Amino acid sequence: MSVTVEHALTSAGTGPFQRRLLGIFGLVWAADAMQVLAVGFTAASIAATFGLSVPQALQTGTLFFLGMLIGAALFGRLADRYGRRRVLLITVACDAVFGLLSVFAPSFGVLLALRFLTGMAVGGTLPVDYAMMAEFLPPKNRGRWLVMLEGFWAVGTIVVALAAWAASAAGVTDAWRWIFAVTAFPALIGIWLRFWVPESPMYLLKEGRSEEARGVLNQMLRRNGQAELPAGTTVTAPQVDPGASLLSPELRRRTGLILAIWFLVSVSYYGVFTWMPARLAGEGFGFVRGYGFLVIVALAQVPGYVLAAYGVERWGRRPTLIGFLLLSAAGCALFVGAGSATVIGASILLMSFALLGTWGALYAFTPELYPTSLRGTGMGAAGAMARLGGLLAPSAVALVIAQSFATAIALFAVLLLAGAIAAFLIDAETREAALA
Repeated sequence: MSVTVEHALTSAGTGPFQRRLLGIFGLVWAADAMQVLAVGFTAASIAATFGLSVPQALQTGTLFFLGMLIGAALFGRLADRYGRRRVLLITVACDAVFGLLSVFAPSFGVLLALRFLTGMAVGGTLPVDYAMMAEFLPPKNRGRWLVMLEGFWAVGTIVVALAAWAASAAGVTDAWRWIFAVTAFPALIGIWLRFWVPESPMYLLKEGRSEEARGVLNQMLRRNGQAELPAGTTVTAPQVDPGASLLSPELRRRTGLILAIWFLVSVSYYGVFTWMPARLAGEGFGFVRGYGFLVIVALAQVPGYVLAAYGVERWGRRPTLIGFLLLSAAGCALFVGAGSATVIGASILLMSFALLGTWGALYAFTPELYPTSLRGTGMGAAGAMARLGGLLAPSAVALVIAQSFATAIALFAVLLLAGAIAAFLIDAETREAALA
């Protein structure tokens, strides 16, 4: 008797097994969000500690994103070659260790080095998380669950905003050390939880380890209250060209377009959320200022994920992505044309809502565009493009912001509109499609 891995996943459905995975992956996903967004929330405090300007302090972000770029490209390939589980255990451990050591950095130079190493670990965790989670989900529910995982980014955003608000209200010295301690804590817990995650059955089948794959699938079936695969059952996976690459003729077009979208969204998202916290915590925009409003901005992300989770299953991955990109561009345009603090506040909330919905749709869509043999590599390449965008945001975008904050936001509107056009040109829709 022979069954496909997708048939086994469909039989298992979504239940306690996937909920446990979501909790484990989500905890570290929230920790990664906290590490990434700590760049904007710690800049002013780091500047005060080491006698720097805020733009100089934001070089912690430049080094962090450089590390993420390298980590995403490197660990994504390693996950396809040596296994998802092994790479995840290494990257989460490094995330926790280097993140915690950042708290005790005695000088700005040491802090830069530690943020670079933390960035490498976070960059390696993000793409492999999604590739692995996708491979444990049936086609019918995959999009919704992947957006739910991305939704933990909002949890991390809210926690780091609350931590920064509490540190500011308490008037603590070197507030950045406290914020980095908070960001490292979930990853420390995540190290141990990751040992409970089995290897991806699709990866095991790609490596010819069919008995181990059947064992993992039976574990999933038991956990979800379903009958196990009968003894002697052979599990098969779709056959793909062993010589395929991200730039092979059948994948070249979608690779170029999806990587362009990742870059454009990343420059816009990190451009807004690297500079906005420092701006709102300082002079703000009339009454739209302070850490309290930043918490509201973080909370606005939650309904964005909810709508994205509904949209990717109801309307499809590509239409949902296009819709959120256009809505994000509209939020930026509203900010540029705002004539009052009220409209500025509304535009910032709309940007937060729509940009995070965009990420949700993008993370659901991307891993489904590639076969198992290239899924980690594809997500790693996408992650690397995102980190390149993040790398430019604290430094290159600063040149535009130095001229006019509104001009920078207008630039983001144009970039997001270009992203929507690129998404329209992708020749695939993966809603309820089986993974190859």
